[in-house]
Amino acid sequence: MSKKLLIAGGGYADIPLILAAKKLGYYVITSGNRPHELGHRYSDEYQPADFSKPDEIFQLSERLKIDAICACCNDFSALSVAYTAEKLGLAGHDSYETAKIIHHKDRYRQFALENNIATPKAIGFTDIDDAMVNLQQLSFPIIVKPVDLTGGKGMSVLNGVSEAKAALEKAFSASHAKRVVVEEFIEGSRHGFSAFLYQGKIVFHFSDNEHYFKNPYLVSAASTPSIVPENAINKLCAESEKIAALLSLKDGIFHVQYILHNGEPVIIEICRRSPGDLYIQLVAHATGVQYAEWIVKAAIGLDCRELSHAEPQGFFTRHCIMSAEAGIVDEVKFDKSIQDNIINKYEWWQSGQTITDIMTTKLGIVFFKFDSLTEMLEKTEHMQSLVKVQIK
Repeated sequence: MSKKLLIAGGGYADIPLILAAKKLGYYVITSGNRPHELGHRYSDEYQPADFSKPDEIFQLSERLKIDAICACCNDFSALSVAYTAEKLGLAGHDSYETAKIIHHKDRYRQFALENNIATPKAIGFTDIDDAMVNLQQLSFPIIVKPVDLTGGKGMSVLNGVSEAKAALEKAFSASHAKRVVVEEFIEGSRHGFSAFLYQGKIVFHFSDNEHYFKNPYLVSAASTPSIVPENAINKLCAESEKIAALLSLKDGIFHVQYILHNGEPVIIEICRRSPGDLYIQLVAHATGVQYAEWIVKAAIGLDCRELSHAEPQGFFTRHCIMSAEAGIVDEVKFDKSIQDNIINKYEWWQSGQTITDIMTTKLGIVFFKFDSLTEMLEKTEHMQSLVKVQIK
């Protein structure tokens, strides 16, 4: 029988990882507590386990006698995978302690500030009373965040102390760890930077522009090449290698969200797992680099020395289909002006399905290629009207 690889997840965004692992000859087992996720259709086997609970993933891995493990596109999965890999002695992963520094916002902010890495001034808190007393050390506006969630869940922007208690209660309630971080709000354009580390050095990197729809904290589209100047990208590479050296990071993906503030990159989030919403397919379409395969190779502990840098060969966008209003879905309409730009799409919406949460519900992913930077930026900024969800 083939060697077994467990992917701690199985959503639609994990499909490229599943297929890459199978291509490498592994028997792929997916997990999670949602048996109807699309990714499970592509794996060899599904085994239920909550990937937000490290002990569940460890116990499942031990029972299955897996040979390798890979995180899905979720921070909780990355933490559970690091915990499991450490306990089982599996190659390809940072220590659990390192994973917590990277994936918990308060731990990362403290690490970044102590090591002079560009990041917003921030304070972590474990209870509301302490936060109410000390958050005034920061300059308003400020952002209150749960330390362990993404996509704007539990997050609030405050302009004054009077708004703080409700925002803190919301963040503490949402956090699994029951910890929050409060940080100063940074103005600027928002971007992603995805790099691949080999022996502590960046051998490949990819930068994008982030675009938003109804939810100001959830990326609805990413376009590349980025509009970020080369000197800022060079600084991100240097900062990433500095972090890799300080934390002795293993080979593999190193993904960053940052704000370009007065021409300088300010790192907001980092993670060591695949970004969601088929971002790794955007990388593949734009550069030809089979990013999913390299991510899986690193997670297995295989040699990744052959990966080399490649720039985007054209102008590309990954767009999430989202509705502007709640209601019953009738259809999704693509404007004629972007029909010829479509290079790939995945749709899972169904006529008659009900949308109640327009802030997070996605009905599909579409990839576009454009003829120029101007066309890419202009159409991507208006994509929600060019790819429109019709509500009955």
